[in-house]
Amino acid sequence: QAQLVEAGGGLVQAGGSLILSCAASGRTDSTAVLGWFRQAPGKEREFVAAISWTSFNTYYADYVKGRFTISRVNAKNTVYLQMNNLKPEDTAVYYCAAINRPYSGSYYHSATYDTWGQGTQVTVSS
Repeated sequence: QAQLVEAGGGLVQAGGSLILSCAASGRTDSTAVLGWFRQAPGKEREFVAAISWTSFNTYYADYVKGRFTISRVNAKNTVYLQMNNLKPEDTAVYYCAAINRPYSGSYYHSATYDTWGQGTQVTVSS
């Protein structure tokens, strides 16, 4: 399985932007999907966005559509999450995750994913 390392979190004001990165290392040939999830204190982990590693199709939660963009750079084995117009309710620990097997089902459930990064904190002040 691939190992995932996240970076880019920080403190921003509402309306600001951040770019999160998730670098995959180790065995990456089996990666089918890279996704982003987030979890706020006392809340359940929720889906943010995902990208197919082969087709480049992207998927977004309704509450981030039009504000967040997921992308990948093949040469770096890296996936990015561009976050614009951040809101205080976006404050959470953001995790990247991978599905490390052929897969064609739903990308929205955390239990589907096989490998997780350590998370990076995003804090949006009002």
